Amino acid sequence: MSIALEHLSLMARNNAYANDRLLEACCELDQAQFAAERSGFFPSIRETLNHICEVDRYYLDALKEEGRGRSVYDAPPIDTAAELRAVQQGLDRSLISFCDDLREADLERTVAQDRSEKGRHFETIGTTLLHLFQHQVHHRGQVHAMLSGTGVAPPQLDEFFLKFERHPVAESYL
Repeated sequence: MSIALEHLSLMARNNAYANDRLLEACCELDQAQFAAERSGFFPSIRETLNHICEVDRYYLDALKEEGRGRSVYDAPPIDTAAELRAVQQGLDRSLISFCDDLREADLERTVAQDRSEKGRHFETIGTTLLHLFQHQVHHRGQVHAMLSGTGVAPPQLDEFFLKFERHPVAESYL
C-alpha cells in the first residue's frame, strides 16, 4: 500500500474517531442545549452536525458514483444527538471501507459532483477525499467551540496518530 493510500485510510479512521468522540459528548446535552442558538457558521450544534452528515452523504455518493447527487440534501434534519451519532457512525464506516478499497490509480480518477445550477463538476477522488476530511475538521472545530459554552467538556480530538499521546479509545479505530 502506498503512503498516500495508507494516509487516506488513517484519515478516515481518525475522522470516525473524532466524530464519535464529539457526538458522544453532544449526547450529554439535553435537547434544548443541543438545538440552542450559538455563534458559528451554522446557528446550533444540531445544525452544524446535520451539515457534516449531509455533506458526508453528498461526497460519499459522488465518490461511489451512486448517482443521487444533490437529492441527498432532501432528507429531513436529524433531531437528536443519539440519532446523529448512529447515522454518522454508518457514514464513517462507509468512508473507511471506501478508503480501504482504493487503489493508487483511483486517486486520479475523476468523479462527477452535481453542483445544481452550476451543473456537474468533476474532481479527482484524491482531492475530493482531502476536501472531505478538511470539511469535517473545520465543522467539528466549530462544534467543539460551541460545546465550550455548555456544561459539557469538549473532548480531546487530536490524540490519534502519535503513540505517545494516543487516546486509549483511538486504538479501536486503528
